[in-house]
Amino acid sequence: MSAKTYRVIQWATGTVGSAALRHFIENPVIDLVGVYVTNPEKVGKDAGDIVGLPATGVICSDDIETFIAMEADCVLFAPLNMATTTLDLVCRLLASGKNVISPAGPFLPNKWFPDEAARIEAACRQGGTSYHGCGIHPGYSGDILPLTLTRLMNRIDCIEVTEIIDKVRNPMVYTEVMGFGLDPEELLANPRRSPETYKYFYASMDMIARGLGKEIEKVTVRFEVSKARRDIKHLYGEVKAGTVGGQHYEWTAWVEGAPLIVYHFYWQLGDSTDDLDPLWEQGESRYRVVIKGDPPLEVNLMGGVEEDGRRPFHGLPWTGIVGATAVPAVCDAAPGVVSHWDLGIVQPRGLVRRG
Repeated sequence: MSAKTYRVIQWATGTVGSAALRHFIENPVIDLVGVYVTNPEKVGKDAGDIVGLPATGVICSDDIETFIAMEADCVLFAPLNMATTTLDLVCRLLASGKNVISPAGPFLPNKWFPDEAARIEAACRQGGTSYHGCGIHPGYSGDILPLTLTRLMNRIDCIEVTEIIDKVRNPMVYTEVMGFGLDPEELLANPRRSPETYKYFYASMDMIARGLGKEIEKVTVRFEVSKARRDIKHLYGEVKAGTVGGQHYEWTAWVEGAPLIVYHFYWQLGDSTDDLDPLWEQGESRYRVVIKGDPPLEVNLMGGVEEDGRRPFHGLPWTGIVGATAVPAVCDAAPGVVSHWDLGIVQPRGLVRRG
């Protein structure tokens, strides 16, 4: 096997970026050369300090120009969200000769974002580099996983992919931003996730449809909320009884006049009928793929059982890891936007090692 190593910059160190950073520090085929941080308190710290590992000699910085000029094979680009300014940075990094893997988007190819795709392609041509958008959903549970499972089917009627998160046991900083604790009618009238949000996941839906030899005709959207039955405290605050305690987003891709691919997102504060009305989903937080057809199939993707007897939700760390493990494949790919089709079966390197 090749002993090739890859010089990597980790861009941002939130939950997603920290999972990738830990992987890069511990993986023998990765040479971590830089860590960009946005928190002033992290500037000047050793990369190992950020994730509780021994010192690496790599010092965190917030000087963007230093990283643009730095020699590296790849940047794992994981800011909190993607905006015009961050797309500008992606293009600068690509044009400077660095491949970019981004769980922040855009997830390409995607017919809804032609301008972003054109800019990224141009930057790739300038730098002779590759760009790969990825993540856990979109990027794995909503596309690679269900499409892989279709090999076990004789006939497919419908594929449902569900994200289930109890945000009490799995707190997330954007819980309040998403409208938990608001008046239900107010949130129904003004969802915090726009009805257009499905477009950001469209590449995943399209991948499944095209993998089955079909084309999506339209996507329909549904949104509903559940009420808190009692005052519910979570890590970042509290929601009062009668306010929004749960949200369900549903996006359905139609093919040949019938639903073929359905994405569900159940975000709930609690997992009991004492907590929410209605309680849509019970049990552990997880990703679930259900394929209706012959024979029926169901797969649950979830964390392993920990000391407290429960399974944690690993959606955010997995978002970082699925990008980090693709570094060799993306660096070795031809220049341009690199999709899952282009990568084929990714063969991670450096994973088999002593803990």
